[in-house]
Amino acid sequence: MSLGQTLAPHLPLLRRYSRALAGDQHHGDAYVKATLQAIIAAPDQFPSDVDARLGLYRVFQVIWSSTHDDRLESDSFDAYPDADDDARRLLAEQRLGRIPPLSRQALLLTAMEGFSNADTAYLMGLDDRTVSGLVNEALSEIDSQIKAKVLIIEDEPIIAMDIETIVRDLGHDVTGIAVTRDEAVEQARLHKPGLVLADIQLADDSSGIDAVADILREIEVPVIFITAFPERLLTGERPEPAFLITKPFHRNTVRAAISQALFFFDAETV
Repeated sequence: MSLGQTLAPHLPLLRRYSRALAGDQHHGDAYVKATLQAIIAAPDQFPSDVDARLGLYRVFQVIWSSTHDDRLESDSFDAYPDADDDARRLLAEQRLGRIPPLSRQALLLTAMEGFSNADTAYLMGLDDRTVSGLVNEALSEIDSQIKAKVLIIEDEPIIAMDIETIVRDLGHDVTGIAVTRDEAVEQARLHKPGLVLADIQLADDSSGIDAVADILREIEVPVIFITAFPERLLTGERPEPAFLITKPFHRNTVRAAISQALFFFDAETV
């Protein structure tokens, strides 16, 4: 099997990590592309002493670490190509400044990507104890971040209750739980949430993706999708969400995803 074939199954998850770290699909996917170009240019330098996914993320980390400090000033990666460009850049700078870049990376690699502290230490070029400290630092800072009004779009009652508990424990306010596309749009109009957590498949066979599209036509709000099939929304071939949570999920995964989504948006506060 060629190196390309070996790495292909891991690309959707790398896109998820890169998008969460960067804050949007365009910028995140650009880093994944740069990672693949680096591997193609020097395949003999790809890490051969670890498994393929770990090696792929390691190459990504090297590229990200060497360039990410300039992301908000760079014209080559235009993460915010709209009328609110300057305001978004300032907001991102302020919130990113409160959580050190290394802490954010450590949190996402462990909580969202499921790497152990040892693997994360390898990816970041650190030791296990330092990684543990960085994760704790990120979690502590998240607890003091902006509080948002959250709309949950989920048709499974147990899952919806679980998400609601996590969201409220983090200090956010849940404006409602919608189980259909129409309910979601109506609740968004009524409450103007600062964050939306959306399942893909809803109770009446309507689509959470369509519900979110309807909502975004009326208000600007960060969205986190929840799905058992994240690879379907991480192809890089069309406009896709920047933030995804994979079912079944863990508390810290939701916590990490919410923190990243709120970094880049001026959410409606409680």
